[in-house]
Amino acid sequence: MQTSVTTKSNTTLTNEPNNEQPLSTSATAPGQLRVIKRNGAVVGYDESKISVAITKAYLAVEGGNAAASSRIHESVNQLGRQITSIFRRRMPSGGTIHIEDIQDQVELALMRTGEHKIARSYVIYRADHARIREEKQETQELNQPEITVTFEDGHQGPLDTVRLQTIIDEACEGLSDVSAEAIYKETLKNLYPGVKIEDVRTSLVMTARTLVEQDPNYSYVTARLLMDSLR
Repeated sequence: MQTSVTTKSNTTLTNEPNNEQPLSTSATAPGQLRVIKRNGAVVGYDESKISVAITKAYLAVEGGNAAASSRIHESVNQLGRQITSIFRRRMPSGGTIHIEDIQDQVELALMRTGEHKIARSYVIYRADHARIREEKQETQELNQPEITVTFEDGHQGPLDTVRLQTIIDEACEGLSDVSAEAIYKETLKNLYPGVKIEDVRTSLVMTARTLVEQDPNYSYVTARLLMDSLR
């Protein structure tokens, strides 16, 4: 029986480009760990990414020479193994972990080993990137034109994009290889000023349906969106 740990959002493990590949067959096999990213996508658990993040924290404190230190390499590898072991014990049958839960474990592991300066560097790193993401999100919201919709009673008002995103996120919850962000962006492209609210719902369903070719799990997203529309 798989367990899902999805308690937080809004920070990054590393500042590497978002170039994760879709889940492989081995990553979706029973007993495998998977990671839920902030955009809702699910990727295979990769211990090396944890090691990269911890290494950056060491470099920030001890300088570039730390990269050649065998002591630091061993410490980083040991911490990575410890964190992976924690999740294996929690979810022996496999399951999904939110990226935030991994980052929390990195901080705890650094503190337990007495690496307080490194832990502080890692905390600052997370906070800085959280701020950058928030600023980017605010800029995107400011640059995004407001879409006017026509409601059932005939009056018009702004589209509730927050509610729209929530509906999509809930439809994608627990499904691998689906992107709530992709559905959201594509849906907005299909809308126009004054669009009827029922057409917004239809657009959501149709957008998800067109993505079934990319991954069969979008069929479940489509069904959930249709059920929400019927409700």
